[in-house]
Amino acid sequence: MKITLNGTPQTVQATTLAEALAELGYGGEKLATAVNEVFVPATARASCVLHAGDRVEVVAPRQGG
Repeated sequence: MKITLNGTPQTVQATTLAEALAELGYGGEKLATAVNEVFVPATARASCVLHAGDRVEVVAPRQGG
C-alpha cells in the first residue's frame, strides 16, 4: 500500500502503524507518531489500521544544545 512518510511517498506491506514502523526500520526507537495529523500514542500503534494514501509523521527526539 502507498502511504506518505514524513512527506515522502513509501510503499509498505504493513496494515498497522506498528507493523509499518518495524518494516521501515523504526522498530525499537522512541518516537512520536501521527497519522493524518492525529497523534497516535505508542500504546495505540498496533491497533491503528493504515489505509492507502495515509500521511504518517514520525518524529524522533534529539539531544543537543
